[in-house]
Amino acid sequence: MGPQAKLAAFHLPPLPTVGEIVKLFGLRAQKQLSQNFLLDLRLTDKIVRKTGNLKNAHVYEVGPGPGGITRSILNAEVANLLVVEKDTRFIPGLQMLSDAAPGKLRIVHGDVLTFKVDRAFPENLKRRWEDDPPNVYIIGNLPFSVSTPLIIKWLENISNRDGPFVYGRTQMTLTFQKEVAERLTAGTGNKQRSRLSIMAQYLCKVHNSFTIPGQAFVPKPEVDVGVVHFTPLVQPQINQPFKLVEKVVQSTFQFRRKYCHHGIGILFPQAERSKNTEKMLMLADVDPTLRPGQLSILHFKNLCDVYRKMCDENPNLFTYNYREELKQKKSEKPKKQTDESDLD
Repeated sequence: MGPQAKLAAFHLPPLPTVGEIVKLFGLRAQKQLSQNFLLDLRLTDKIVRKTGNLKNAHVYEVGPGPGGITRSILNAEVANLLVVEKDTRFIPGLQMLSDAAPGKLRIVHGDVLTFKVDRAFPENLKRRWEDDPPNVYIIGNLPFSVSTPLIIKWLENISNRDGPFVYGRTQMTLTFQKEVAERLTAGTGNKQRSRLSIMAQYLCKVHNSFTIPGQAFVPKPEVDVGVVHFTPLVQPQINQPFKLVEKVVQSTFQFRRKYCHHGIGILFPQAERSKNTEKMLMLADVDPTLRPGQLSILHFKNLCDVYRKMCDENPNLFTYNYREELKQKKSEKPKKQTDESDLD
């Protein structure tokens, strides 16, 4: 065979099936950790295909478990795969995959919520934010209990361009409960429109790739699972600090079935709530009788811009917490009654 002949594509050598690995190491999905194994390699291959062309890519897989998606990623001819797994029971099975793919698979025993990935890959992979996304990808079949806090954490990382996004606009392909997947991608007026819809869509192009039926998992969850693909936007649709956007969006959706002015009102102390709510809605050009789910990203951009100006004018405003004010009032009420009874 001549020197110009192409190298054969990498494929894992014959190994026990994922199902056999589960039996071999006595692995059981723990309900309290909301674990569900995906053993069908046709589906794990499909998840990897929806991620994009992974040949020679660097991939960060979260929550690999028994290694179903891990196998599909390795077979996609990646340059390097880093897996972070919290549950030590899965490490021996992953080590078997590492031995079968020398130099390709790195295993870290750690928690994805605290693991720092910003130095996990070579510096030369970094791209300017304005450039095409880097050859770095995040993939994960997440436990349901972790998926929402983790995507919020990563969205904040996108806003700050840190964490996995120091490399540039790193793309993510992740699994969620079907209902959460629908919230992440819901458009204006959709009944699933929620806080997650706004927080994801103002920072990313979000695509619901496909749905996996619950019976494909072991044990079968009570819900189907959505596979969602995220590509960070070059320019966020709201140009304000993440925490400020999160506070405005969270407050607005606090009373999702009521008119939006109810939720927006809790951004302000009760003494000046009515006046400031009216002022904010007027300056943002938002109809107070719209429901939260009827507000577009542009509506939220205007609301966040106005709220930022109001916070700049009153530095104590951003630290105001509606729930703390409620707690204080509740604690003061019994005290007052006690004081009065002492006088009898």
